[in-house]
Amino acid sequence: MTQPVPIREFPPPEGALRFYLTTHKRHWLRWTNEPLFLKSEHFDRAVKWDVAQGPYAIDSGGFMELKDKGTWERTPRQYIASLRRIWEHVGPYDFAAQQDWMCEEAIIHGGWFGGQYFVGTHLSIAEHQRRTVANFLELRSLAPDLRIAPVLQGRSIPEYERCVELFQNAGVDLRREPVVGLGSVCRLQSTREGAAIVTAMAAHGLRLHGFGFKTLGLNRVGHLLASADSAAWSSHARRRPPMPGHTHKNCANCFDYAMNWRTRVLNGLPTWHQPTIDGSEAA
Repeated sequence: MTQPVPIREFPPPEGALRFYLTTHKRHWLRWTNEPLFLKSEHFDRAVKWDVAQGPYAIDSGGFMELKDKGTWERTPRQYIASLRRIWEHVGPYDFAAQQDWMCEEAIIHGGWFGGQYFVGTHLSIAEHQRRTVANFLELRSLAPDLRIAPVLQGRSIPEYERCVELFQNAGVDLRREPVVGLGSVCRLQSTREGAAIVTAMAAHGLRLHGFGFKTLGLNRVGHLLASADSAAWSSHARRRPPMPGHTHKNCANCFDYAMNWRTRVLNGLPTWHQPTIDGSEAA
């Protein structure tokens, strides 16, 4: 099997931001050395494996799992087996998010939100946090050699603080983790509330990963994150005509558009905390 090129340091140096483009296109891994973010299930039916030419990270797919099923049907052992296959065939990833339990209102209570139907877990936030910590402990015990990232969950600063405490009480020193995911802030990221949550968690000395961050969120708190991912480029492209010379209906699945969008976003960050374009070192 062809060996991947050396992957850049992770976590990135202090003050840098590694910004992953979220995509379901596995073959992009062989097209670029810029950071990519993919769901683990996108590899489940892989026959031909694409060796990563640069950094990439793995999302557990928890949002859709809980949205559609109200629980985790994929067991920790099944998830670990999938992560090992990906590591073996694609190359070492920066990290894989644990199978966390999101705390968004739609995930917990269910119903119609934004034109999508959620089954609902009908559990408390405290129970979601307890299950999140328990899952991380199980995954770490099953595969201590894999780069599995713990994820903090909650909906308010006190709830996130409680989640930090739950990890600490379970013997997990989050400050020593290469990266700690910050869950359930996707829809709050551009608000003062979201910025306050990120600031409070960063104050613990944690190297945070922001899931699903968009331009406004990065402008507010990008300097407090070690890494972030975004699929906003796709919805952005879906509402616009294709790039000049492109024959598809729109560029919602277009590699060129995604890379141009990423460059524009990073170039547009405030200069006092702007990372380099590839996110590999501080400016």
